[in-house]
Amino acid sequence: MDCPSLLGFRPSYRKRGLLFIVVCTAWLLGFALASPTALADSAPDRQILKVGYTEFPPFTARNSRGQATGEFIDITRKVIMEAGYASEFVFLPPSRMLLHLRNGKLDLAPTLNGTPLLMYETLESWVSPVTVELHAWHLNTTETLKTFDQVKNKRLIVISGYNYGGLMLWMEKQSDIDLTEAPNHRAAIDMLKRNRGDYLVDYQKPVQELLSAPGDENIYSTKLLSREGVWVFALSRPQAAILREQFDDAYIRLAEKGEVPPLRRLGPGYKIIGFPDL
Repeated sequence: MDCPSLLGFRPSYRKRGLLFIVVCTAWLLGFALASPTALADSAPDRQILKVGYTEFPPFTARNSRGQATGEFIDITRKVIMEAGYASEFVFLPPSRMLLHLRNGKLDLAPTLNGTPLLMYETLESWVSPVTVELHAWHLNTTETLKTFDQVKNKRLIVISGYNYGGLMLWMEKQSDIDLTEAPNHRAAIDMLKRNRGDYLVDYQKPVQELLSAPGDENIYSTKLLSREGVWVFALSRPQAAILREQFDDAYIRLAEKGEVPPLRRLGPGYKIIGFPDL
């Protein structure tokens, strides 16, 4: 970077060196004072919150550069900034994220409400930025579900590591349901197309995001359940209750300014007829 020349004469080399340093220093100082980025960098450091997330597009995902991305991630970043913190996102499989919340390696995570394995390990936020639907996906040659009882004596494909709000634990106990695990959403769709199962139990948007391969147009679904997206705060961290209040307050302020989805009155949500009480 060249400093602007403010001199119209030729002093000695020694004086020129001294003047060069003085002019550069003054120029850089003026640039720093005029630069919002420099002002932000010189502000006191914010406390960093470690945020766990998993592969759940389009809500939470990791892009090709290894960075956290998705609808829920974007909202989380805004709320963290509004609450006065900085963020560090940690990508984890679902089972590992639970372990990290339990042992205090994470402060919080964007996830779904009512997850049994998290109930005694975390506090849920009161606000919910997103709604997520659980569907039963099937080929056009398979009958559409009208009640949940129709999954009896059927082969169900599920995603490895997913709890489905307690539904996975319930299905594992049923002797008349045959479960097959898939490592991810795309693999599960391909297994369904190869007739490795009668139905795929998976969330709506992650599957819809991937339905672009040949043959995917023959896949249909039935809504089973709706769930709310929430933040969970690790009870292993001493700030859990304080963080929850700060997040809720920050979200309300952002909602009033129209920077995040508006507040919603939360109800019991949708359940297909015959869905088990979990």
